[in-house]
Amino acid sequence: MIAILGGTSIFSLPLLKEKGPKRVSTKYGEVFVYPFARYIILNRHGINKDIPPHRINHPANLTAIKSLGIKEVIALNSCGSLDEEIKPGTFIVPDDYLNFDMATIFDNKIKHITPGFDKALRRFCIRILKELNLNFRDEGIYAQTRGPRLETKAEINLLKDYADIVGMTLSKEATIARELGLRYASICSVDNYANGVINKPLSYKLIRENVKRNLEVWERIIKEIARQKK
Repeated sequence: MIAILGGTSIFSLPLLKEKGPKRVSTKYGEVFVYPFARYIILNRHGINKDIPPHRINHPANLTAIKSLGIKEVIALNSCGSLDEEIKPGTFIVPDDYLNFDMATIFDNKIKHITPGFDKALRRFCIRILKELNLNFRDEGIYAQTRGPRLETKAEINLLKDYADIVGMTLSKEATIARELGLRYASICSVDNYANGVINKPLSYKLIRENVKRNLEVWERIIKEIARQKK
């Protein structure tokens, strides 16, 4: 079994209409997952898709996954490009991340982990994208902002010197996954240019419209992950 942990990218995923959600209780709160034969899908924004990025209960989501005996997590993340050459429609398998709004499950004891992605699972994600003949990059740095608002042009000008893509969820997930001993990697979909990268206005409505265009591709990716993990 493998966990597919998604958000905006899977809001309207047809697959989710095939299964009813299953409740999983953890010490951090309740989580709903969609169980399939070889994988589960968990929407980080909740069953009602209404939890904003800065209120996502990452400890509950990842603890729920671990409680089901699952050891591997592939996250699906929608992100913005910090580089005009990284165009919307590109997929990226990030190899590092930035986040200074720290997340942890170790609030009451000294415990240091070295953050990062699982190398073998990253290679698996790269193979999936390659075999599906998708336009992708096999590395990139993800910068996480807090949300729920989009970033200012000044913030983007700062971040683009140090990262390739920007989003609001991945870095905290990756850190807590490592703290829980879960193997974690991500496939990011570039759905827009970040604010100010090009001379066009940016809105959340535009981002959602771009995300919807990728639904069929995300479903192909999920099914290929399940096929190769059997």
